[in-house]
Amino acid sequence: MSRVRYGSGEGELIPIIVLIIVNFLVYIGVNIAQFTNTSILQYLALSRSTFFQTPWTVVSYMFTHQAFFHILANMVTLYFYGSFLNRITGVKTFLSIYFIGGVVGGLFVLLLSSPYSFTIGASGAIFALGGALAVLTPKLKVFIFPIPAPMPLLVAILIGFLVLAIIPDVSWQGHLGGLLTGLAAGWLLRKRIRVIY
Repeated sequence: MSRVRYGSGEGELIPIIVLIIVNFLVYIGVNIAQFTNTSILQYLALSRSTFFQTPWTVVSYMFTHQAFFHILANMVTLYFYGSFLNRITGVKTFLSIYFIGGVVGGLFVLLLSSPYSFTIGASGAIFALGGALAVLTPKLKVFIFPIPAPMPLLVAILIGFLVLAIIPDVSWQGHLGGLLTGLAAGWLLRKRIRVIY
């Protein structure tokens, strides 16, 4: 079992910053294309109706955003979850959880969503990070506005999932797939990683 102390080692933020930059570049490209009356979302978004023609969308969808608030919320969460988890697990494991969580979230979308819906966003991958982090740091407590008392991270993530699940046009399927992946990854990793507060 390895022990992990929180630190601020060099290069820890590089993979998170790269992911954020790629997401913003795709966001800018999508909106420039829309401004010029050209839609590229059909080549990036995930949908069962088009998946066999565009199989790469099981990856590209997790880098694609159209609304500014959507990408802002996702990237802020990615920064906080990602920077924390990357320090605990290392870059390779962090990226594995991120990408596998995003792909599994995409598979849940393909299996459980309407065949004619289109899904975009990094939320599935980010929920995977949150799930893994919650299992690896069970004592970590956070605040959720407007609740004045701190709560375990896992409880906060589950509340967030339930709130998002009842909002129309939000892909609870992708969130669920990512979250389950993260919880499973955290459970596997906790056998060899012990976080020291």
